[in-house]
Amino acid sequence: MSTANLTRAETAARSAAVTVRAYRVELDVRSAPDQASPGFATTTTVEFDATTPETWLDFIGPAIGSVTVNGQDVPVEYDGSRITVRDLQPSNVVVVAATGAYSRSGEGLHRFLDPVDGQTYLYTQYEPADARRVFACFEQPDMKAPFAFAVTAPAGWQVVSNRRAAERAGDAAAQTVTFSPTLPISTYLTAVVAGPYHRVESSWSRGDLTVPLGVLCRSSMAKYLDADTVFEVTRQGLDFFAENFDYPYPWGKYDQVFVPEYNLGAMENPGCVTFTEAYVFRGAATPAQYEGRANTILHEMAHMWFGDLVTMVWWDDLWLKESFADYMGALASAEATEWTDAWVAFANRRKAWAYSQDQLPTTHPIVADIVDLEAAKLNFDGITYAKGASVLKQLVAYVGRDAFFEGARRYFRAHAYGNTTLADLLGELSVTSGRDLQAWARAWLQSTGMSTLTLEASGDGHEITQTDPRPHRLAVGLYDYDDAGDLVRRDRVEVDIVGERTPVALSAAPLRLLNDGDLTYAKIRLDADSLATVERSLDRVRDPLARGLIWSALWNATRDGELDARRYLAMARAFTRAESNTALAAAVLANASYAIGHYLKPVDRERWRGEWLESCWAALHLADAGSGTQLAWARAVATAATVDDRRAREIREILDGALPAPAGLALDPDLRWALWTALSATGHAVATDLDVELSFDATASGRTAHLRALAARPDAGVKADAWSAALTDTGLTNDHLDAVIGGFRAGEHHELTAPFEERYFAAIGSVWAERSIEIARRIVLGLFPASDSLAGVDAWLAAHPDAPAALRRLVVEQRDHLDRDLRVRARSARTSAGERETH
Repeated sequence: MSTANLTRAETAARSAAVTVRAYRVELDVRSAPDQASPGFATTTTVEFDATTPETWLDFIGPAIGSVTVNGQDVPVEYDGSRITVRDLQPSNVVVVAATGAYSRSGEGLHRFLDPVDGQTYLYTQYEPADARRVFACFEQPDMKAPFAFAVTAPAGWQVVSNRRAAERAGDAAAQTVTFSPTLPISTYLTAVVAGPYHRVESSWSRGDLTVPLGVLCRSSMAKYLDADTVFEVTRQGLDFFAENFDYPYPWGKYDQVFVPEYNLGAMENPGCVTFTEAYVFRGAATPAQYEGRANTILHEMAHMWFGDLVTMVWWDDLWLKESFADYMGALASAEATEWTDAWVAFANRRKAWAYSQDQLPTTHPIVADIVDLEAAKLNFDGITYAKGASVLKQLVAYVGRDAFFEGARRYFRAHAYGNTTLADLLGELSVTSGRDLQAWARAWLQSTGMSTLTLEASGDGHEITQTDPRPHRLAVGLYDYDDAGDLVRRDRVEVDIVGERTPVALSAAPLRLLNDGDLTYAKIRLDADSLATVERSLDRVRDPLARGLIWSALWNATRDGELDARRYLAMARAFTRAESNTALAAAVLANASYAIGHYLKPVDRERWRGEWLESCWAALHLADAGSGTQLAWARAVATAATVDDRRAREIREILDGALPAPAGLALDPDLRWALWTALSATGHAVATDLDVELSFDATASGRTAHLRALAARPDAGVKADAWSAALTDTGLTNDHLDAVIGGFRAGEHHELTAPFEERYFAAIGSVWAERSIEIARRIVLGLFPASDSLAGVDAWLAAHPDAPAALRRLVVEQRDHLDRDLRVRARSARTSAGERETH
């Protein structure tokens, strides 16, 4: 194992022997604007106590210049990821002077050159363990300490960190900004942002506390930045958490920075939260996009307490921050902002992520067994986030909201600036609720999988059956038609279930909806009568959360091969046009596209591609002008047109201006590129067409989209070039790598990509060994063969039993997705054969 892959056991031993007192980190990034300059100077001074004569500091960079221990220069002992320090005293001061490398992968200190104005932008991203790419440190979450940063940068740049600047000095060429020391935080939560960022300022006050607020983005994106909207959600969130947590915001200021080429949605660095620049909408955006951004803002804000103030000891308890932030993001959205239907998106989108992850052979408990950093990197998944949040929602119902929040307040007060495990939180919640939560934790936090709940007739009544039994508190909604013909809930029966079968007394109703209100975490099935009602009248269900749960049930049944994909598609075609919740509509449109490409046998796939494109085309032209629904359908047209070219002529004419776009539809750059990519993938656009479009949108986003569209062309040479670039061009940024891979996979050209299947399995071992885990993960997932056989992946798994565990996990998961595709298609084929026999 590489020494860069820290293990839980060795880090636990290190923290038992070493207590960190303080860091001072000096960075010199004056070289950043010179793109030929690969690195920056970094000097770390760390003060710590030790009960061991030697230990190591973590660092990944080109060179170590010097190491001093307690004032004495010592020989540099560095293996590329660890610096050994010896002859330690009870109290020590170690200084490491080194050279760090600017990153293009979004890990460590990322450097971005804006093609619009030629300006350079820097930002850091560390979780789980990339602070060591910027400064020498003890890279583990339980070794918290105050950090004082001093950054030397070009004059005129914004320089931002977790705390406010304490001192600025410099001249016309350069500046040095020294920041106030932070309160004790983990290494992965420190942050530095530097560059000619555009900044907007405001503030939030409550009682005697005033928090300065800042919103930043690249200068060339400033015209698109709706800072007032971001500030509004920020204030609403700070009000909500102040009211419910009763623990003052502890981090002084609250900057939010939108950064380019970001690997995540956002990161909760205290006082300096970073977000993907995709949240700065440079064109039209749907209400679902604004809702999603608000949810992310509130998710990261919840981390200021869950994760930053109180941090897990090791990555086993990652859920202690991510599950809570996911739950709190939805709760605060629903109760503190205009997005009062936030639980609809959570039920239909976030939980879909969890359900999918939880059915993989690599599923894991919410409280996971994370043996090393590679495992930690892959556990930022649907289990840790959405399943954990779903379980917390159930816990709140179980112990009561007041007890839950009082437990959280006790937890903050008891463990502020410290580290915790599962037992610490359960202890506080048990005190406030009066319940022993050990059995609940075993059933929900320390087990894997999910139940599937079905309502069945039993004698004169009904019973709820469940697979993989565990305790649930849920409701059954009884929906009937009102005088207007709408389906509304006329009764609701709450029930506790534990075993495989639970009797429940229900009156007759056209629609019986299990888990009404989405109180528990389980897949639900619609009984035959309810399914028949849904197929006739899904658009008549008034409650958006009920519609979301129904669509979720339909999709899970489709994925499991219990509902013919063609029936799902028929309902998507019939009812999505009337869906008013754009988050829900977007999820159904995405699922429909996926079902066509993955769950239909070839003859049905060909027919449905055309029918789906025509449905999307018609819905686009019938949608209200300028609405979010119209934009969602336009994007669905672009997706559908990537695999079917019957509307290529009209799309081309719209892009060329020969045919007017539907009234009210803004042909912004992102939509134009999506349509050009569709034309490219179907052979109706050539490189010169795409170059012309790039001349109108030579922004960073435009250049990335141009790469994707070029790689989408259905040509053997193009695919070979894209494959080679993805595997060997280390100069590609993270975003550009995704674009090349996305173009390689665009359209339906199996005959062009099939020749690379064997090459894929021959390459992934070296990719994993030679590339960073972030880049390697993108390649392993993105280029996994879209095959009609499991033979290739099974042969690789059999031949590589000792491959790195994280790599095997990714391959095993991709195998499972492919296996599901093949199984569901086979069932579809059998259903079709049965229909032919019947008719």
